[in-house]
Amino acid sequence: MKNPVFTGAGVAIITPMYEDGSINFDELGRIIEDQIAHHTDAIVICGTTGECSTMTDEEQLAAIKYTVDVVNHRVPVIAGAGSNDTDHGCALAAKSAECGADALLMVTPYYNKTTQAGLVAHFTAMAEAGGIPVIVYNVPSRTGLNIAPETALELSKHPLINGIKEASGNISQVAKIAQLCGDELNIYSGNDDQVVPLLALGGKGVISVVSNVKPQLVHDCCQAFFDGDTAKARDLQLEMLPLADALFCEVNPIPVKYAMNVLGWEAGECRLPLVEPSDAHKEQIEKTLQAAGLIQE
Repeated sequence: MKNPVFTGAGVAIITPMYEDGSINFDELGRIIEDQIAHHTDAIVICGTTGECSTMTDEEQLAAIKYTVDVVNHRVPVIAGAGSNDTDHGCALAAKSAECGADALLMVTPYYNKTTQAGLVAHFTAMAEAGGIPVIVYNVPSRTGLNIAPETALELSKHPLINGIKEASGNISQVAKIAQLCGDELNIYSGNDDQVVPLLALGGKGVISVVSNVKPQLVHDCCQAFFDGDTAKARDLQLEMLPLADALFCEVNPIPVKYAMNVLGWEAGECRLPLVEPSDAHKEQIEKTLQAAGLIQE
C-alpha cells in the first residue's frame, strides 16, 4: 500500500506575473498564505495552471524553491516537472527534488507522444532521476496521448510512482485503473466537475483550478466525503459546477488568471500565446464569481 502524497484538495496554483511578464514572487507568497489559511491540502506549483510551458528552467526552479520556502512543511508541495524530452525531464526532476519539493507531477509526453511501453520507460527514468514520489498526469485533451489502465498498472509497480492525476474525463477508465491498481496507485481528479465521482471510486482528492478562487469550498467537498457525509459532498460538488464551467470557458489558465485579477489579486496576464478572455467570457466569469459570493456588490 502506498500512502498518498496528500488527501483532499490540492490547488493547481497560478503564477502571478508583473506587466513585463516576470514572476511576481511577493504576490505568489500572498496567494500561498491565503490558500493555506483556507485549508488547501497541497500546493501544486508550476503545473499547467502555473504556465510552466512558457517558463525557463531557471524560472520554474525559482518558483518551486520559493514555494517550498514559503510553505515551510505546512502542507505538501508538488512540483510540476514534466517534459516531452525524457533527458530534460530527468534533469528537471532532479533539480526540483533538490529544491525541497515533496513530490513531482509529470505529464505524459506531448507532440512527439510515444507508445504505452514508451510511457513506462519515460516515467520510470524521470521518477528515478527525481528520487521522490511521482504523480503521473493523464490529460489527453492537451497531449494527444492517453495512459491506458494497463499501463497505469505497470507504472504502479514502481515504488516511486505514487499516484495519477486523471483528467481524461473518462469515468469508466478511472474505474478500471482503480480496479487494477488498488492501493498501489492513488487517484486524483484532474477535473473540478468530477471530484466526488472519483472519490467514490476510491480517489484521494483533486488537483484543482477552482481552488484558486474558492479553496475552502473544494477542501470542504473532499472532507465531507471522507467524513461519510456524501450528501453534503454532492451538494458542494454541484455548488462547484458553475465555477468550474466559468474557469474552463477558455483554455486554462486564461479564465482563472482573469478571475484572480477581478478578485483583487495581482495575477497579471498570461504569457503568450495565451491572451485575455473574450468580453462575453469576462462577463460570464464575473457573474459566476458574484453568484458564488466572491464579489461583494
